[in-house]
Amino acid sequence: MSLWRQLSRGLRVLFHRSAADQDAADEVQHYLDQATAAHLARGLPAEKALRAARLEVGGVTNVREQVRGYGWENVVGTVIADIRYAARQLRASPGFTAATVITLALGVGATTAIFSAVNPILFESLPYPHAERVAMLLELHGNGGRSNTTFGMYHELRQRGRSFDAAAVLKPWRPTMIGRAEPERLEGQRVSVQYFRVLGVRPVIGRDFDDADDRLNGPRVVIISDALWKRRFTGDSAVVGRQITLNDDPYLVIGVMPASFENVLAPDAELWAPLQYDMSLGSAWGHHLRTIARLKPGVSLEQGEQDYSRVGRAVLKELSPFTYDPATRFAAASLQDDLTRGVRRALLAVLAAVALVLVIACVNVTNLLLARGVTRRGEFALRIALGAGHTRVVRQLLTECLVLSAMGGVAGIGVAALVLRALVVLSPPGLTRAHAIGFNPSVFIFGLVVTTLVGLAFGVTPALQATRGDPQRNLQQGTRLTDGRHARTRRALVVAEVALALVLLVGSGLLLRSLQRLFSVEAGFGASGVVTLQVQTAGHRFDADSTTKRFFEHVRIAVRSVPGVTSAALTSQLPLSGDHEEYGVHFEATATQRAQTYGAFRYGVSPGYLETMRIPLRRGRLFDEHDQVEAPKVALLSESLARRKFGGSDPIGQRLRIGPDEGPPYTIVGVVGDVRQLSLAMDESDAVYTTEAQWLFADNAMSLVVRARDGKALVPAIRQAVWSVDNDQPVVRVAMMNEVLAASAAERRFALILFEAFALAALVLAAAGIYGVLAGSVAERTREIGIRAALGASRRSIMVLVLRNGLTLTGLGVALGLVGAFVASKAIVAMLFGVSRLDPVTYLGVIAVLLAVATIACAVPAWRAARLDPASTLRAE
Repeated sequence: MSLWRQLSRGLRVLFHRSAADQDAADEVQHYLDQATAAHLARGLPAEKALRAARLEVGGVTNVREQVRGYGWENVVGTVIADIRYAARQLRASPGFTAATVITLALGVGATTAIFSAVNPILFESLPYPHAERVAMLLELHGNGGRSNTTFGMYHELRQRGRSFDAAAVLKPWRPTMIGRAEPERLEGQRVSVQYFRVLGVRPVIGRDFDDADDRLNGPRVVIISDALWKRRFTGDSAVVGRQITLNDDPYLVIGVMPASFENVLAPDAELWAPLQYDMSLGSAWGHHLRTIARLKPGVSLEQGEQDYSRVGRAVLKELSPFTYDPATRFAAASLQDDLTRGVRRALLAVLAAVALVLVIACVNVTNLLLARGVTRRGEFALRIALGAGHTRVVRQLLTECLVLSAMGGVAGIGVAALVLRALVVLSPPGLTRAHAIGFNPSVFIFGLVVTTLVGLAFGVTPALQATRGDPQRNLQQGTRLTDGRHARTRRALVVAEVALALVLLVGSGLLLRSLQRLFSVEAGFGASGVVTLQVQTAGHRFDADSTTKRFFEHVRIAVRSVPGVTSAALTSQLPLSGDHEEYGVHFEATATQRAQTYGAFRYGVSPGYLETMRIPLRRGRLFDEHDQVEAPKVALLSESLARRKFGGSDPIGQRLRIGPDEGPPYTIVGVVGDVRQLSLAMDESDAVYTTEAQWLFADNAMSLVVRARDGKALVPAIRQAVWSVDNDQPVVRVAMMNEVLAASAAERRFALILFEAFALAALVLAAAGIYGVLAGSVAERTREIGIRAALGASRRSIMVLVLRNGLTLTGLGVALGLVGAFVASKAIVAMLFGVSRLDPVTYLGVIAVLLAVATIACAVPAWRAARLDPASTLRAE
């Protein structure tokens, strides 16, 4: 028979069964008529000819069944029938079906979502050619803390380095674009000439920067992103060669980056311009840049680090210690590792947590299928006794498992979508490649296959035992007796669930305690009631430092006059906001101490800043309105820096220089409390404060801090006060200091929330497992319990019996879980703060919670067992 005829015949059988049956009957009847005619032709009487034909055919009904069972459509039809039967069976057990589907959806969906989020951040290569060769070059303090790099060191690296194909430095740039559309403040970067060569990308339209672009007083050129090109220039290819106005200056557009370009170093950047540094200025040695480089083919990261360190040490020997800290160390890290170092531990810990949830889900599904299989032994035995083949019974049960998996898979997609959405919302600000987070079908299929295979392996076991056993014996026993191995297996699985749940709960508890300790750390300032805004300047009218400083002073005065404002001040960098500016602080030699240099945060502040932020004065005085540009230069030290340099001596009156300052030295007039600048968990508080009026140059962006009774409500009035001075200057980064403080621990809070969610899921699954095993045990031991009650056992003793069984399993799980938690907690040690991984309060609290939940889970089956009527039970037997 041709393929087409087989296909058409099969489709007719599947979709027109009655017509196909009639065709088969007609075909058999036609053959019977022909055989009868042949026997008549040989001379047999009609009755004997018909009988001989029927004997030859072998039974009309059998032939019809053989014809009906022929072809691919029979297999499809059987599968459809199995699926319908499975659906009826699952509909008849809604509790079992719902529990299994929810467990599958939770385990597979959550695992898929988490891996889909972690994969592009930690495991996928960055979207650049040979991304493993792109490195971040770092400068480290003597205590291991990081510092931004300098243009001078980058310049020397390009001249002397031997391991790099290209190197570049970069810094943020926020120009205002002016044109026919409304002025727009843009995120951008100032970069050195080889920036895009380091990343291995080129503009899709126009050209890249060349050496002539990146020189002092070179041409004003800019490369724009595909998004900006389409938004502001409607995707016009003639934009290359067009002039645009940025910060009152004309810039020539020389290129457009491809739409696929992903700028991981500054994801929001939409345009790039050359740095055009002046090496003759002292600022060339200021630590305010980041350096990246591309290793040459065949050069390892370790070799690149050695080369960079060689160049750095040679440069330090040539520089004055007042220009560069002699204790500076030089290091290199892969770009991907450096970008993810803040969240790597948290994401790996979360990935491990969700893997435990998947294991618990597999255990729970296994337990449910084992319990259901035991209760159906009588059904399997009856079907076999009625003629069903062993293979047929096993195939039917396999179909039920696959239907359950399909239902769980559909629900799991919904769970994965919800978890992914929550991850994006909860992810800490600046999470690398957050936009690349998306559903990962391969991971979803893997999780579903693993869970399904585990379920099949254990779910089919009862059917296999029923097919191998004696059907008559199984029919007589029904579901009264349970195979001892099954009971032990199910109890062992519950113990495993409890142990895994305890591991997750301990991890969650340790993170919670750690976060509590972190927020109990003194930040060094009073955040309550303070609102902060960043004010920026742009345009040629601010070319003179005096104009910029005067603008900020007028802003401070205008904001202080807003009704409801208690105090207002300005600072060059705001604590815990991500601002990071350090300088070398050079102390002059004294009669008892030699000259020394320390790296420290430099705060350029207005009078009243320390009072507004409630940073305590430890010794001396604070800045006042008399500390102006014409007055003697004064400075304040942080308590930690004063202690490191002067010990118990009085620093008041001592002198220092900051950075490349060649003018009169600053005189120390006060010591103030330490402030956490980068993180609550980092004890790097060395700082020096100067008045903005006496600083070397004007900062073009200052953070305004305002203390008021209701700061959030006053934000519009504060904005208007700023714009009353100059309505063209943007006001950005508006937040309450309490929010800034909370955001500084966003990574830990992110990990905590996910750990808590998965720990709660594990706890619920473990409780469901305990309940399921005890409920099944009560059902299987109904006869035994009835006999106990008939012989005089009280309801209390029966409840204690069931509770003891459940709590014994819980106790074993807790014991194993403690060992697991002891080992697993090593993975989150780096995320803990002020809490030991063996914190007894956490462990005792988790054990108490687990025992309480287990008791509740045991109580329902125990109460049900105690309520059994012995007379009714024994009559049923």
